[in-house]
Amino acid sequence: MSKLRAAARSGRGLRQGAGEVRKSPRRCRENVSSHKGMLPPVSAYHLFSHLAEIEAFRKNLLAWYDKCKRDLPWRKLAASESDTNRRAYAVWVSEIMLQQTQVAMVIDYYNRWMQKWPTLQALAKASLEDVNELWAGLGYYSRGKRLQEAAQKVVSELAGQMPATAEELQRLLPGVGRYTAGAIASISYGQATGVVDGNVIRVLCRVRCIGAESSSPAVTDRLWDLANALVDPARPGDFNQAMMELGATVCTPRAPLCMECPVKPHCRARCRVEKELEFASKRLLGKAASSCSQAPDIEECATAGSCSLCPPATEPWDSSLGVANFPRRAAKKQPRAERTATCVLERRGPRGEPEYLIVQRPSSGLLAGLWEFPSLALGPGLKEKEKQQREALLAHVQAWAGEAVARGRLRHVGEVGHVFSHIHQTYVVYSLLLGGDPEAASGGRDEELERPAFRWVTQAEFQKSAVSTAMKKVWKACERQSCEERGPGQGCKRKRGTDPSRAGQQKRGADPSRAGQRKVEADGSLPPRQLSLDAFLKAPAGE
Repeated sequence: MSKLRAAARSGRGLRQGAGEVRKSPRRCRENVSSHKGMLPPVSAYHLFSHLAEIEAFRKNLLAWYDKCKRDLPWRKLAASESDTNRRAYAVWVSEIMLQQTQVAMVIDYYNRWMQKWPTLQALAKASLEDVNELWAGLGYYSRGKRLQEAAQKVVSELAGQMPATAEELQRLLPGVGRYTAGAIASISYGQATGVVDGNVIRVLCRVRCIGAESSSPAVTDRLWDLANALVDPARPGDFNQAMMELGATVCTPRAPLCMECPVKPHCRARCRVEKELEFASKRLLGKAASSCSQAPDIEECATAGSCSLCPPATEPWDSSLGVANFPRRAAKKQPRAERTATCVLERRGPRGEPEYLIVQRPSSGLLAGLWEFPSLALGPGLKEKEKQQREALLAHVQAWAGEAVARGRLRHVGEVGHVFSHIHQTYVVYSLLLGGDPEAASGGRDEELERPAFRWVTQAEFQKSAVSTAMKKVWKACERQSCEERGPGQGCKRKRGTDPSRAGQQKRGADPSRAGQRKVEADGSLPPRQLSLDAFLKAPAGE
């Protein structure tokens, strides 16, 4: 028992919750020590109490990782870069991009980022506009801004040298939290420190049956203790990446691949599933005595009912979920609904090409510093009143359009939905074609008028600007309706969503002999050609 207490104090042991209380379960010994004198005592059921089991866990996991790990660009850089400063920067960029974002989406952004800014010094010299342009579409846009701010601090205040420990990384770099600091320190500098992200939480909660709410501070502390106890001091970076890889590819939220899991012998949740399956099989075959077979003999927490890591009594084990009973999370707060009127404002450019107005958002808050079409938040009094919406939006764009608004026609395009992390945003989309010469619709003549930065851009320039995914949806809605307005047989100039900068490039793998041919519909007609947005915005004659 004294060894268990010492292990808990040093962080070698860890803890977690179990399933529902069964009749006469076989109980584990209780670990009566408390964590740093603050956390309540937990059962040894939630710990790795024996060094032999920890070593076996490490060995099995790393052997699997060496064989099955994905080939990812940041891993190649971390393995091949001899300069620790550059290696730390490469890992840092990947970890920031991977926050709340899938690996498949990050790869292209990461490669372009590292090609454009291969060092801290290069990033520190970049403009925020360039950073936002490259980040556009990746979401959670403040990450790019904080990453650049931290790079500038390293260059200006730390002589261009990255902090080399998790503690210093978290303390000195803005936007670097405990997880990111641990990942950089372990992968780049070999510091034996664990990491806890969503994937690791899932693995640990299942391996040790932690059923309490995983986002609670007490459970989070226990999970960090467990991660620090398990990390392999000889290969901390590989071990941490292996834990995350396991959660991402095998121990998935739904339909986990338990039979492929390298640590299934150490997984209490899997053990419980196997015991239940074995018991059910025996009952089906009539091999279990009815007098003593009300429940399988499942090992459980000795303090279930009072343990801070066990699931609450109101949420018993669900056999249909299996290991997916863990982790347990608090009910997700529903995003609040908001509506915004947005106007795609168009004019004829100096050389006759259509141009569109975009304005810059404030430097703080949602989508800080990004560009968008002129937009107006709709308060309760305007949400369902189209006439008032149109009047308010016309007044809003008056500052840029000048008197040309009177010669244009505001047209309702439709609605576009987009979900941010905490907002369900609906854009009520309008379009407006301005009349007169470009100077008459240039805006910017009233020096006393306070308004955000703005600029007129062509379609190609819009696609390359730092605009959000939501604004690209607005653009596509206008293009889609312009095509529909033209009608069948009129056709579209290019496929919706195609990058105009790549026009004329042949799709990889396409048959050259079919270049320029159009697909024929089932009825023998040709599909419609897409009408340009400026043509759509022009009012039909006679209106």
